[in-house]
Amino acid sequence: MSEFDPRTPMPTLSLLLAQRGALPPAEAVALALDLLDALLAAHAAGRPHGPPTTDNVRVDATGRAHLVNSADFTDTAFASASLPQDGVCAVGEVLEAMLAGPHGAAVDADLQAIVAQAQAPEAQRTPSLQALRSALSQWADSTLHAPLSALPSSSDTPENGRLDALMARMRYKSDFPAMSDAVVRIQGMASSETESIASFTNEILKDVALTNKLLRLVNSAHFAARGGSINTVSRAVSLVGFNGVRNMALSLVLLEHMRDKGHAHLIKDEFLRALMAGSIAVELCAEAHENEEAFIAAMFQNLGRMLVEFYFPDEARAVRHLVASSYKPLSEARASANVLGVDFETLALGVAKAWGLPDAIQHSMRRPRGEPPLRPPVQSAERLRWIALVANDMADILLRSPPQELDMRLAQQAGAYAKTLGIRPQQVRQATVVARKKLIDMAEAMALNVQAGSAAAQLLQHPDQDIAVPPADQAEPPDALAPLALHATPPPAPDKGQPVAVVVPSVADMLSAGIQDISQAMVEDFKLSDVLRMILETMVRAMGFQRVVFCLRDPKADALTGRFGLGAGVEGVGSIDTVVKAFHITLKASSLDLFSTVCLKGVDTLISDAAEPRIAQRLPAWYHSHVHAPTFLLLPLVIKGKPFGLVYADKAEKGVLPLDEQELALLRTLRNQAIIAFRQSV
Repeated sequence: MSEFDPRTPMPTLSLLLAQRGALPPAEAVALALDLLDALLAAHAAGRPHGPPTTDNVRVDATGRAHLVNSADFTDTAFASASLPQDGVCAVGEVLEAMLAGPHGAAVDADLQAIVAQAQAPEAQRTPSLQALRSALSQWADSTLHAPLSALPSSSDTPENGRLDALMARMRYKSDFPAMSDAVVRIQGMASSETESIASFTNEILKDVALTNKLLRLVNSAHFAARGGSINTVSRAVSLVGFNGVRNMALSLVLLEHMRDKGHAHLIKDEFLRALMAGSIAVELCAEAHENEEAFIAAMFQNLGRMLVEFYFPDEARAVRHLVASSYKPLSEARASANVLGVDFETLALGVAKAWGLPDAIQHSMRRPRGEPPLRPPVQSAERLRWIALVANDMADILLRSPPQELDMRLAQQAGAYAKTLGIRPQQVRQATVVARKKLIDMAEAMALNVQAGSAAAQLLQHPDQDIAVPPADQAEPPDALAPLALHATPPPAPDKGQPVAVVVPSVADMLSAGIQDISQAMVEDFKLSDVLRMILETMVRAMGFQRVVFCLRDPKADALTGRFGLGAGVEGVGSIDTVVKAFHITLKASSLDLFSTVCLKGVDTLISDAAEPRIAQRLPAWYHSHVHAPTFLLLPLVIKGKPFGLVYADKAEKGVLPLDEQELALLRTLRNQAIIAFRQSV
């Protein structure tokens, strides 16, 4: 073996135990087997070594144990040994330390007996290192490779209790409640039959960073076919649909919250693998109406692995170690169940239920068991499960396979599942090419930089560089071959050492972009409500208004009443719904009401200080009771001298609405677009 560098950030076992306490029995036994293999191999080579201790054992990032010579720090995984009479007792002591730790842990009787015999007086002690290894191996065979239903628990708590305990640990993390709240709100809005585009848009707009990233993503090449640039969430929802925007928003929420400096590259690996699986699933869907559900089902089928990687990195490392063990490696399901008490899938389903994901998606998150069917399942739910499984398996191959084996493994996987999906193997492979190109676009839109040489970097390598796609069975028109054309290598990601300049668009730029979006929508077969929402959203994003309300004339009451709005607010008093319902502007010339006067005269009006006495006395009672903003803007909508609507916008602070000539002109253009939309819709 090569020289082991003590400067490598590889913790000693004693430090690991101080940080984590007792290790799960499965992990402790796996580490002990590592030590025994190293000691036996090195003893056979005739190179003696002092007894192992928790101070001269180090654990690498994959969860493998290394025995370190304190004199020269030589890696002794295969190159050193303790004397047999000392080694058995020393390994027993190390194993006991791993199982007990500073906090203590429950250990089953068979393993307790093995540990006790290894430390017994010499006459009763386990006779050799090989005998100790055999005893631990037998324990591993009977315990770690048992059926999942028979897996031992570190306590008498049933599976639901273990799941609850894991979720409680996640909730204790400061960001998990915020992430859960965001997912629940977005999912609830997207799945509700009663919620409007305005409500959904308002929910997204509450998070400025999420809004900006979502618009970058929806304008990536993945959605370029939608036509034209998209500058408002309202238009994105109109074009892409609730579920499409939901999928993007959920992806961005996960990315935004699941960050950790200590192992950020592993988190990005998992996130990009999930995003890749979702993209492949969309390409594999024969039914276009199932695309969005396939995306979210595939992305969340391995949610448990992603959550554990972020929230429980030590346990994630232990699972990887058991899966990659040279001694009878475990399946990921068994390994995670041994380490966590529940497998990844059970954890994912528990979180999905707490997040309120639809039953259909929760069903799709369960990996199907048994052999792949020889024809596509008739039921949509079963089809989605198999599509999600295939997509995740293909994503794993793309993420983990050596480049020289990638094409072969993809071909094998395509052949295994082609009949289940009802398509040709070539189409399965082509789906990975198209999806991978889209992933590269999405990662760029998300400003997602990855560590050079990481698995994620391989995943984001342009597919033309490493996948040789053979010709299809049938001739295809030239346009269909465009995705396979040879392209120049995309420019490298920005140097991590150099700060990336963030361009903040000006108010005028954002207003202009919104006007362009609205103009594009009005050329098409538009809905009046969609255009009005886009106008309000542009004002909120560009000007930073607290609330924007649209009022429309009620002929029966001869008044303008609030119809809908956007903006921040809490539930109950002060919420945007309460504010909208409060608006009632009488259209009578005799009224001294400031709002009535402005609307009847058709004068654009800015109130910088609503508390000024001469202004305050002319504000209606409903304004003082329910709205009460210190600064607000009024833009009346007038046709042939008669007011029929009003755009109201306010700020939470006094006198903070400076407008230059260009910005004022653009605001009036927005108002005029509303008037034109009304005329065209009549």
